[in-house]
Amino acid sequence: MTQDDVNALPLLDPAALDRLRDELDEDEGVWRVFVRNFIAQLPARSEKLRLALTTGDLPGTLDAVLSLKTSSQMVGAERLAEYAMVLERSVRIDTREAAPDYVLPRLAAAHLKTITKCSRQTSDLLQRYLDSKPGRA
Repeated sequence: MTQDDVNALPLLDPAALDRLRDELDEDEGVWRVFVRNFIAQLPARSEKLRLALTTGDLPGTLDAVLSLKTSSQMVGAERLAEYAMVLERSVRIDTREAAPDYVLPRLAAAHLKTITKCSRQTSDLLQRYLDSKPGRA
């Protein structure tokens, strides 16, 4: 998938959010707590990824990028999940032939700005989604 293809993905898939709400709303507001937790934890996830990449920590990078990818997929944050997937693929491929302490900081320079910007946009959009749905918990 090219950068243009990733940029064409929606920040959020409302259908995924609606499914999450339907699946978790047996107890009123559980889906809201889940989405709010995603929003609240996103800066820490991004910081963990930044720190692992810039220090050349391969296991930490894989843990952080998988956490970001999986949690993003769960709330329908398609573009952010795809950015994380692209980074994960680059990490796995590029560290086969070169030392992580050399490769990972370069990947940080190539990917973190975009991931950080997308994280902020996603958080804002998710908050607006929460605010637009009736029955706030």
